[in-house]
Amino acid sequence: MSFLDMIKNSVISQFNTGVSMEQMLFSLLSAFLMTLFILFIYHRTFRGVLFSKGFAFSLILLGMITAVVIRTISSNLALSLGMVGALSIVRFRTAVKDPVDTIFMFWAIAAGIMSGAGLYLPGTIACLVVGVLYYVVCLFSQKTKSPYLLIVRYDPAANAALKKTLRTLPKYRVKSRTLTRNGAELTVELTLKTDEMGLIDAVLATEGVTDASLVSYEGEFGL
Repeated sequence: MSFLDMIKNSVISQFNTGVSMEQMLFSLLSAFLMTLFILFIYHRTFRGVLFSKGFAFSLILLGMITAVVIRTISSNLALSLGMVGALSIVRFRTAVKDPVDTIFMFWAIAAGIMSGAGLYLPGTIACLVVGVLYYVVCLFSQKTKSPYLLIVRYDPAANAALKKTLRTLPKYRVKSRTLTRNGAELTVELTLKTDEMGLIDAVLATEGVTDASLVSYEGEFGL
């Protein structure tokens, strides 16, 4: 038997092992539990405007489907090559605006890969460590100052009084100022803690100010 035949037989014997129903069920159950924990961390650390249940539940499906694919292609060489060719023509065009959502999708895929490969204990430990560390980081970040947009509508004649009131606020930066026939609108970016929200009442109490709105400002998309 030549050296090439030995390599060929070794590769074929390694891949063509088949998949038992017990292995597939273990992989699916492991992926489900891992992605369920990932979904819990995502829900507790979500800081966006609207929580998408569709995206949240897709994390579970993503992990389970990845586990099925990995378990399947690891048992058969022909299927693995065919799967690579099939996935190479797939194009996912769904826009993910928040980079954190992309990271959670990658996390779910990683959990599915480890479940499909049969690495149940290392995958579970890695998933728990990553989730706990990320949750701790989010807890500390909530205690720091957060960026906000202060939108003030006022009478242009009260411009001087409004500037005087804004000086009492923490460090701020004017983002835009709009003048219309019905009045003026000023958009200011500033950072506040939770216990400093009462400072906005002074803006609304300023003579000539008709409306004041405080909006959470996250990233380049504004909200």
